[in-house]
Amino acid sequence: MRDRKIVEMNNRSELEVWLQTTLIFRGLSTEQLESLGKIARLQSIDKGGAIFHQGTTATGFFIVKSGRVKVFKVSPNGKEQILHIFEAQDYFAEVPAFDGKTFPASAEALEAVELIFFPRLAFLELLERYPAIAIRMLTSLSLRLRQLTQLVENLSFKEVPQRLAAYLLDLSDRANNSDTVTLDLAKGQLAAALGTIPATLSRAFYRLSNEGIIAMNGSQIELRDRDRLLQLSQASDRE
Repeated sequence: MRDRKIVEMNNRSELEVWLQTTLIFRGLSTEQLESLGKIARLQSIDKGGAIFHQGTTATGFFIVKSGRVKVFKVSPNGKEQILHIFEAQDYFAEVPAFDGKTFPASAEALEAVELIFFPRLAFLELLERYPAIAIRMLTSLSLRLRQLTQLVENLSFKEVPQRLAAYLLDLSDRANNSDTVTLDLAKGQLAAALGTIPATLSRAFYRLSNEGIIAMNGSQIELRDRDRLLQLSQASDRE
């Protein structure tokens, strides 16, 4: 792909130190990290560049070294549903890397990203040699299942204002419980992440603002009534 660059890594030891900071490889031995470093490939992808497409053969999995990646599905009528946003040290596409089937969704760079790619066959050979890595992969699969279960619950049982409330509280949690947060996605992308369309999202923002729960100033949102926002986010009955 024209928006993808394969970068040769000269400083392998530096890469191995970085890999140890990720959740999936934390606590591995020097020998195991060296083996991982030998098969890793660093990829640089421009903003908007495709990482893989739904339905193409899975050739491996990725760790985000810098930047952000969205993994999403597109319905037959063209509606996009963002499944997850991955940031630095997050890993993705590990499920198809195990089963060798096609990617179940597509991935795209939300901004310029650096990815560390692990080829499927070479990685599976490492799992046979080092069961400790396999155990960590199982942990990651369990975490991913929980995330997808939560997504299904939100889309099935919560209306857009409830999903928006949960998203704003999550932003606040990541900002040390700040009462002022900055949207980390454009509204079109945010709508796709919340399983709706921009017009419906705008109405949800208006509702929360009109009720005095939040105040909006461009991409900055002030959480004026955290208790009501929490109560709304936990509501599970669709209106």
